[in-house]
Amino acid sequence: MKTLAVALAFCATSAFAAVTGTVINKTTGKPQAGATVALNKLGAQLGIEMVDQAKSGADGTFTIDKDISGPTPYLIRTAYDGVTYNHMIPPGSPSTGLNIEVYDASKQPGGAKVTKHMVLFEPADGKMEINETYLFANSGQTAWNDPGNGTLHFFLPLAAKGQVTAQVTAPGGMPIGAPVAKTGKPDVFEIDYPVKPGETRFDLTYQVPYTEGEKYEGKVITKDENTYLIVPNGVTMAGEGLNDLGQEPRTQARLYGFSGGTYDIQLTGTPAPAPAAAAESDTDTSGQPQIAAIMPRLYEKVVPILAVALGILALGFILLYRAPGNSPAKEANERARG
Repeated sequence: MKTLAVALAFCATSAFAAVTGTVINKTTGKPQAGATVALNKLGAQLGIEMVDQAKSGADGTFTIDKDISGPTPYLIRTAYDGVTYNHMIPPGSPSTGLNIEVYDASKQPGGAKVTKHMVLFEPADGKMEINETYLFANSGQTAWNDPGNGTLHFFLPLAAKGQVTAQVTAPGGMPIGAPVAKTGKPDVFEIDYPVKPGETRFDLTYQVPYTEGEKYEGKVITKDENTYLIVPNGVTMAGEGLNDLGQEPRTQARLYGFSGGTYDIQLTGTPAPAPAAAAESDTDTSGQPQIAAIMPRLYEKVVPILAVALGILALGFILLYRAPGNSPAKEANERARG
């Protein structure tokens, strides 16, 4: 009888699968002790719900004694050196022997730099919506995290009255809202969000009054490798220092290269749909540059410029919050680039 009880207990224990793994520091290449590993349940009603958490031991390993079998997805959020890293556990996937990657953080940019900066101007009905995208590539082995000064600094014209919305997409993540703060410099704002190794994307949207033909001045205060100014089909742009790269064949949007610090431009015309033949064609036969190829994943909003399909939306809310103790608001795998 005693033997049977032991056997039954053993079977019950074997059927229970805890969440286990090792936190690996990719900066040092060694297991990382002292990282906080939080297991979160994802639900349609409650959103993210923390189930339990543990600290990684001296050998980097962690164990969370919770059974996560079933149809519910889970998310592991690992906090280390002021930065939070996310690891999805889809239903039915292994929950043991996980490798969770983290990096040392630094207040210096290190290998992080703006490889592309894109500014889209959409004038209509006495106002102009401006969308800016900054693509940071971090080729280093440290995360750039500077809570005191922020990582992205950008110019916001006085006419925007300080009203700007921002989203950030971390490597392999979904877009999440990010808080914007004013700096001590006139018309310069900052976003405090860590730039991890890989590609991080910042999207800004704001509006200014618009009168056709009047000059509009903007500034580029980041050290961009490539800056592009874009207008939709039906709108023309004029100004000093612009390099006309032609129209994107599919949408007929016009792309300009710019390498200066301040642009002073004039816009005329109103946005118009691309000609049907151009819009329906996916093949570039003109030899002109394709915007979608130059500007990956510019905006999710529906605009006639970019013809960018939405990324994977399921479970998009999973990255809406940072780990406990960090400030809040800080496209999983993209599917389309035009």
